Amino acid sequence: MKDRVIQSIIDLVLLPLVGISVCLILWCAASALTYDSKAKRSILPNPADTVRASAKYLVAPFSHDEEQGVDGLGLLALQSLGLVMKGYLAALVVAVPIGFMLGGSKLFTKCFDPIFQILRPVSPLAWYPLAGVIMVSVKKTYYAGADATTWQCILTIGICSLWPTVMNTAVGVRAIPQDYLNVAKVLQLGRFKTFTKIQLPAALPYMFTGFRLSLGIAWLVIVACEMLSGKAGIGFFVNDSYNADDYGSMIMSILIIGVVGFLLDRLMSVVEKNIDLVLNFPTTVRHIVSFVRPEKRSQAHAVS
Repeated sequence: MKDRVIQSIIDLVLLPLVGISVCLILWCAASALTYDSKAKRSILPNPADTVRASAKYLVAPFSHDEEQGVDGLGLLALQSLGLVMKGYLAALVVAVPIGFMLGGSKLFTKCFDPIFQILRPVSPLAWYPLAGVIMVSVKKTYYAGADATTWQCILTIGICSLWPTVMNTAVGVRAIPQDYLNVAKVLQLGRFKTFTKIQLPAALPYMFTGFRLSLGIAWLVIVACEMLSGKAGIGFFVNDSYNADDYGSMIMSILIIGVVGFLLDRLMSVVEKNIDLVLNFPTTVRHIVSFVRPEKRSQAHAVS
């Protein structure tokens, strides 16, 4: 037991600290190499200068400072996350059914797989203008009150992040053993029960791989979208700090982007490990209801 605790401390604390220390040393060395003797400072800020330059954005990270007119980096990250979640969820709604059709239908695969393979590598910088054309058209034709720029970002995020989920879901469906489907036929399960009891649980590990990749891409794309659109968020802040020669704040915002991406990936990992609880939730509710109802009936008989 003691050896396990020591090994856990080494793996979870000491080794990561070694990696962080090495990166900080390399950062300081890179900063020293950019030292400008005339300005008497390094062009690339070292860690201490980075923290000092971005302190006003970190003091109250989730609030707006009226006096200085600045938003905290946490607040900017939350604003970006709002757009990311909308685009990401829209991508999942579209990608999962397409993935199941792509994996389960040879005819659908022959028709559309070449198209998906052509569209999949297209850069977000190429999708963004097309999304703008679509949303401007929608605004003019159907809903004049729509925020075209916001929906342009959401549509771009959705398009760019759906491909990993589509492809991994399709791979998961194709990997389902034929014996499972044969058992469903023998038991005369309907399509819905076959989907919920066999296909979905068997494909879920592959699907979650796609979900995690899609979430990473969605968070990656928001930076490009905000740089191009000028919408407030962590991505726009990176570009704005660069244009203002505030390299310390720029580097800190890049670190925040990395930390948020890491936390999103860990959160998805936790959901994946506890997916059985989510899938069994309807059954649990039915058991609770069936357990409570007899008590209510017995109480009613007792009163009568």
